[in-house]
Amino acid sequence: MDQLSLLEAVLFLSTKPLSWRQVASACLVSQDEARALVKRLAEVKNVLSSGIHVVVSDDAVQLVTNPALAESLAKLADEDAEPELTRPSLETLTIVAYRGPITKPEIEAIRGVNCTLILRNLLMRGLVEERDDAMKMQPVYVLSMDALRYFGLHDPSELPDYAELHGNAQIDKLLAALSLETPGV
Repeated sequence: MDQLSLLEAVLFLSTKPLSWRQVASACLVSQDEARALVKRLAEVKNVLSSGIHVVVSDDAVQLVTNPALAESLAKLADEDAEPELTRPSLETLTIVAYRGPITKPEIEAIRGVNCTLILRNLLMRGLVEERDDAMKMQPVYVLSMDALRYFGLHDPSELPDYAELHGNAQIDKLLAALSLETPGV
């Protein structure tokens, strides 16, 4: 696979800016090579005719929409914000609410399908937050403060049947098996 294409895909999937270390690791190159790749991608993408631009800081990089399209995209974003959550999004939000903090692989083990785009949508809507977890050595997802306010909760433990579902033995067993298969989960 072309490294430039890989870099573009990695940045596209990320919901937040990636550090140079993360970019280098994902592209299997040194940090200097990662900077050179990002510079090449920016030369290709940061033109008026491109809908996607590359934003670079001293410590991170992220794909963003072309600032010239902000007005048009704002209208679309308003329209996109209106639709109700899909059933898969509601399922994922429920898992985060009852089992959070929870990793993406744990969510996917419970749901049985890839949840990358769903989590990205929930993050964009402000319903979940992504936090770093040193013990699990990967990001975990929790209900956002906005979601708690929207649901009229002070804490996720106020959800119906929270104690039963947060500590469900079957789910704990499934996640324990996953952590044996995947170190750091």
